[in-house]
Amino acid sequence: MGSLVQNVSPFLFPCTIEYSLICAVILYEMWKKVKTIAEIDRTRRSSIKVQTGAGSKSAHHFSVDCSRAHRGMFGGILLTVLTIICLIMYFVLYDEPGYEYFAIQEVTIAETLMYALTAVAVVVAMLKMRDLKYQRKKNDHHSGSISLDCTLLVLAQTGVYVYGMFSIVGSYFSMKQGVPGAREGLVAELFSLIQTSIQTLFILNAVWRKCRGAQQNRTKPGREIVTFLLVANMAMWFINTLIKGRASFRPSHLDFFGTWAWTVITHVSMPLAIFYRFHSTICLFEVWKSTYKVKITDHH
Repeated sequence: MGSLVQNVSPFLFPCTIEYSLICAVILYEMWKKVKTIAEIDRTRRSSIKVQTGAGSKSAHHFSVDCSRAHRGMFGGILLTVLTIICLIMYFVLYDEPGYEYFAIQEVTIAETLMYALTAVAVVVAMLKMRDLKYQRKKNDHHSGSISLDCTLLVLAQTGVYVYGMFSIVGSYFSMKQGVPGAREGLVAELFSLIQTSIQTLFILNAVWRKCRGAQQNRTKPGREIVTFLLVANMAMWFINTLIKGRASFRPSHLDFFGTWAWTVITHVSMPLAIFYRFHSTICLFEVWKSTYKVKITDHH
């Protein structure tokens, strides 16, 4: 049991930080929602009026439209398969003496290509969804959960920035010292910062967008790209969780910052970076599900 716990602890440790972060944000949202007795009475009276005038439509009705998403899903699945192959090659090569450098370079090149591809996908999704209606209602019951997701996403983005900035500094000075692989690491972290920044801006804007009517509901502009990004972020979550969460993934940074300092930097920032990929998947699914859902009143 001791060896099992020791082997699993690097993968379970980020869950502790992510759980604490989620609890802190939810408690803050609960603190903001606390009302006085007078406000509770007004809310209760208004809810009784709404229930009295409401129709017989069931509140438990739930439907999901999966149209205009198959190509994005296939593209994301293909990227996930390639990611799994990349992970297998890394673990096989890293255990072979003398092949550690090739294992790290293989993952670095793979994640650089993934960052570049998903960054282009985010830009294309922005262009396709720019004509959708931007609708932000503060009194809507759905806006509370969206605001919570956006807050968590921005907080997780700070972990990506911290890890990326320290990695760029370490790669730059390692490149000056002629350390092999430092240039590829610098490029990968730059692409990571660019991709996550524009993806966060895209999600913060897209979660408030809705279809204007029946025509946009049929064409669903940008939904295939959102589907692809949804699956691609889960693939990048695998890389962050299984490989980049280890301090030994960047041996040049261990030499530059020192073993203790780089281990602390990794353990502080990478759990947030891992949570960013996971929560981005949740936010993109919310965009995928609610943005292209048109109510009956929206057709008029």
